[in-house]
Amino acid sequence: MVDNKSTMIDSNLNDRIARRVRDLRAARGKSLEALATHCGVSRSMLSLIERGESSPTAVVLEKLAAGLGVPLASLFDAPEPAAEPVSRLADQVSWRDPHSGYVRRNVSPSGVASPTRIVDVVFPPKARVTYESADRLPLVQQQVWVLEGTMEVTHGQDTYTLHAGDCLAMALDQPNGFHNPGSTDARYAVVLTTTSRS
Repeated sequence: MVDNKSTMIDSNLNDRIARRVRDLRAARGKSLEALATHCGVSRSMLSLIERGESSPTAVVLEKLAAGLGVPLASLFDAPEPAAEPVSRLADQVSWRDPHSGYVRRNVSPSGVASPTRIVDVVFPPKARVTYESADRLPLVQQQVWVLEGTMEVTHGQDTYTLHAGDCLAMALDQPNGFHNPGSTDARYAVVLTTTSRS
């Protein structure tokens, strides 16, 4: 049985991502070809994403975000700023990575001039995601605060096992990965802060 509501949400999110990528690319004066080359994403895939005709994985979206110089979370922003600097739970949309099945929900209000973003993540048992992108400008600092379960987080050559209540701080300046070694969902909050280099 097809879940029409879920399909509609996925379609709306794909359209939102498409518009954000198009707008960010235009604002940076990059052609499709230039951004595709810079990100390591094929031109045809980028074109499908910008038309809302693809459900890209988190890994692909992270490559695009790095190439555009923004945190991954910003690709899910609403097209128009919120009327108030409040993000209501009922308005926070969730996105499921088609590869790993992890679900992310942007908690922070869209369109607010703040260098900080908060994301709520539910990560399925045994799932794994590895982000290849390394250094970016501006620099993004990230803290991962585990709320439930256990997560293994890799930053460069280092791997950290985090249990409920643990918090890891790291810069998004090296490849990083997330793995849930447990048999139940893990849930964690990600706090991202964009900083200028000194």
